[in-house]
Amino acid sequence: MTNKQRAYLSSLAADLSPILQIGKASLTPEYTGAVDEALEARELIKINVLKNCFDDPKEIAQVLSERTRSEVVRVIGRKIILYRPAKKPVIKLPQ
Repeated sequence: MTNKQRAYLSSLAADLSPILQIGKASLTPEYTGAVDEALEARELIKINVLKNCFDDPKEIAQVLSERTRSEVVRVIGRKIILYRPAKKPVIKLPQ
């Protein structure tokens, strides 16, 4: 993914509210499944890492991207933005 594509997706995600939150239980198989379903439905999601989660948000983002075969668009503070194109993509990335 190019920097231009990341910037475009990041600008789209600015209007999004976090749809999932990671708490002190951190990453569980159920949570990974929920992220996978959300990516399939929306393509671009924002996740909030709560303060009671002691894991590093960047590490969480990396693990989630590997498990869901998605791209980490950006990690800003305790917010994670993930992207995975759907079977019929709605979001058209710039070249």
